[in-house]
Formats: sequence, structure tokens, C-alpha cells
Amino acid sequence: MNRALHVRKIHEYLFEIPPHGKMRVPARLYLDERSLRELMENQSSEEWNALKQLENVACLPGIVKAAMAMADVHPGYGFPIGGVAAFDPKDGGVISVAGVGFDINCGVRCLRTHLTRRDLTGKEEKLADTMFEVIPAGLGSTGELKLSTKEIDRVLREGARYAVRLGYGREDDLEYIEEHGCLSDADPSVVSHTAKQRQMAQVGTLGSGNHYVEVQVVDQIYNARAAEAFGLELGQIVIMLHTGSRALGHQIGTDYLPFLEKATRKYGIEVPDRELVCAPIESPEGQQYFRAVMAGANCAFANRQVLAHLVRQAFWKALRVPDTAIETLYEVAHNTVKWEVHEVNGERRRLLVHRKGSTRAFGPGRPELPERYRAVGQPVLVGGTMGTASYILVGTEQGMRETFGTALHGAGRAKSRRQAKRQYPAERIIEELRKQGIIVRAHGKASISEEAPGAYKDVEHVVEVMCNAGIVARVARLRPIVCLKG
Repeated sequence: MNRALHVRKIHEYLFEIPPHGKMRVPARLYLDERSLRELMENQSSEEWNALKQLENVACLPGIVKAAMAMADVHPGYGFPIGGVAAFDPKDGGVISVAGVGFDINCGVRCLRTHLTRRDLTGKEEKLADTMFEVIPAGLGSTGELKLSTKEIDRVLREGARYAVRLGYGREDDLEYIEEHGCLSDADPSVVSHTAKQRQMAQVGTLGSGNHYVEVQVVDQIYNARAAEAFGLELGQIVIMLHTGSRALGHQIGTDYLPFLEKATRKYGIEVPDRELVCAPIESPEGQQYFRAVMAGANCAFANRQVLAHLVRQAFWKALRVPDTAIETLYEVAHNTVKWEVHEVNGERRRLLVHRKGSTRAFGPGRPELPERYRAVGQPVLVGGTMGTASYILVGTEQGMRETFGTALHGAGRAKSRRQAKRQYPAERIIEELRKQGIIVRAHGKASISEEAPGAYKDVEHVVEVMCNAGIVARVARLRPIVCLKG
């Protein structure tokens, strides 16, 4: 089927597929001509097709306004990555595993420091080696926390707060974490014993794949007012860490797929793709899955809190930088499902918002934001690649109106992991990055090849599209100095 025939241009940075077939709402894509063309050229099959997946999401019961995709969109499991969809329980809205993903509450924390680029000159290798030594990373890696089932239940209930109580980080970190690092609807009793067993030694570990800890320098400021609010200056050293709920989150997704498949049949929900199995939000099955996801999200919050503590330890050990000189700028997730109040056609509605590889990007004035940032809007943390820039953006009022306060989360893959492994030998990538002044440490060669800069879209272009569309605005660009991979 030629999907291009259905795509119409709304404006230079927004395209729409009007409802057809069983679509209940339009499918909208924040792209320009170039990125739409690239997206269509890179679809490997009818099944593995981001446009088709977005159309499928638009068929789900209770979906509000549109199924939307950000400029970093690419195919995922059921939902496209870079997608957002909001559902109203009053209209039979549903909750879906595919709308959250298997790495529940995967997200990014940014730490700002009192250091400048000059402070690291000549010390990059020592810092890289120390981070490699201090921060557990890699497939199946284990951390210094060895928790009992009772303690895991506390992690799932309390999130980052539990880690702080154990001495990992500080109380002031919590103010700058989305939801203060704890979702109150979490219920450890609906998380399987298998999931808990897999997590007992993984809290405070980075994992593998696209997860990383990266030391960066602020090399450009675009918005002086927002940068001042965020505590950012030109030449400043910041640290981004990107990881999620590790094995526990994956196991929750695995456990609940067959559970929601039965619910789909029980409630007579017709889905265009079996990967979109779901349950009505207010059904017993929908509520149970929601409580399990909240528990998985709290696990991710705790994981990033412990990792932030380990980053501070590495900086102290390598450079004698005190822990008070490294502060949490913000932490925000990009694989979530949460209740939020949004205005739709002039009416305030309580909606269940699924963000799959897309980031909450609230505009100014939202009460959920820290008081320090409320007047300018929420920091939006966008990861690039080991060899390209990352960005700190800010949410806008237009984004609140159009996308439920949602924006991109990264560059977005352009090539599959299998393609990247064939095309980008790890040793060559490490050497090329070294020539650019970027030091890489990795626990496995596969993650270097799979996450090579060439495997991703052009992050500069992706950010430009979203900013020109008015959904977010640039605050600062960050360039990598040291990168730790799993």
C-alpha cells in the first residue's frame, strides 16, 4: 500500500494522514519534507513501518485528537518510537503495553556541575577510566545493592525516595525529578516474583544497548533566560545519564502481554495488530497493568538515583570534585503512561497519556514543574549520539495545545542494530571518536557498533524540525567529552 497517497501537508513541519478505514482520529507527524521522505524510504516492510504503526494506534478505542509522532519517529513494538497517544476513559479509552514499551520509564537525568571545560583538560582519560570502574554497566551487570524481596517491594513503592533514604544522593535531587521520583499508584503485589528476582542485584546499573553516561560541555546557549533558570553557562560541564527499569521493566512487559491479550478478547476490542493488545483503562485488567507499570517506573527512578550517586563518586575519586558541586538539573522519562489534565477543544480533560520514546515537554506555568523552572517551562533532555551533540530544550505553550506537552527524546534510529553491527566496526568507531576528542569506554563492542553515530538520524535536523514547529525551543547544545557505554 502506498501510504504517501494518504499523507497531506498541514504546514512546513506538520503532516497528517486523515482518518480512513478503521482510524478513529488522524495520524499526525512532526516532520519536514526531507524527514518524511527519509522515513518512507527507510521502512523495511509493511509490518515494520512507522506510518502503518501510527495509523494502527489511531484505530484504538477512546483515543483523543490524534495519534502523533515526533521528528525522531521510527518503528517500534506496536506503537512507533517517538509516538504519543492520549486516551479518555469516558470514551472507552484503553491502556496498552506497546504504548509504554518494555523498558518502562526509560529516561534521562542531567546533572550540572561547577566545572568548566578547562577543569577537565588533560584529565579526560583518568575520568573515563574511573567512571568505567565505579559505574556498573553492560548486559546483566549487577550493582553494589543486593536487595531482598521485601526491599525490592520498597523500591517499587518508593522509587528514588528509597534510594535517597539509603544514602544514595540528596533530598534536593527529588525536587528536580519528574513526579519527584515516585508514582503513588505503584503496587508491588501485581509484579511477578520473576520480575523482582531479576532486579535484586540490578538497581544502580546502567545496562547495555543505547544506555550511557556521558560527560558533556555546554558549547552554545540559545535562550539566555531559560539557561539562567536551568543554571547553565557556556563552557560548563554537565553529565547526562540514560537508562531505565532494567530487567524488571522488561519482565513486566513480557508478563502482561498475554494478560492483556486475554483482556482484548474478553472486552471485544478489535485491534489492527496483535502487538496492540490492550484493556479498557477502568477495567480490572487495565488497572492492574497500570499499577504494575507504576511500580516499574519507580524502579527506574531508583536506578537513576543510585547511578547519579555513583557519578558523583567517580568525579570525587578521579578529580576530587565534591558531591555538592554536582546538582540534578532535571530528570524526565520517555517510556511512560500517566494521568494528566489537558485542554482539548476548550475543555479540561483527565487523560491517560502514553509516551513511547517521546518526552514530556510541559510549557510554562504547569504546577508539576519545579518552582525554579515554572516561569520558563520544563527542561526537555534530548540525547544525541556518542559523536554528535545533545540538547536541552524547553517546553512551550504551543506544545501543550498540540501534542499534550510532548516532544522528541533523541535523534531516532536510521538503521537497525543488525545493520549497524555490520557497517560500523567498534574499533574504528572508537578511534574516529578519539580523533574528535571524545573518549569512549564500553563493556562490550556490540554496543559501540549498534550505537554508532551513523546509525542515527541527524540530531541537529531532528531538533530543528521540532523547534521550527513550535513544540519546543532550544536552550543549550551539549558536546560529548567522555562516554561510558554498556
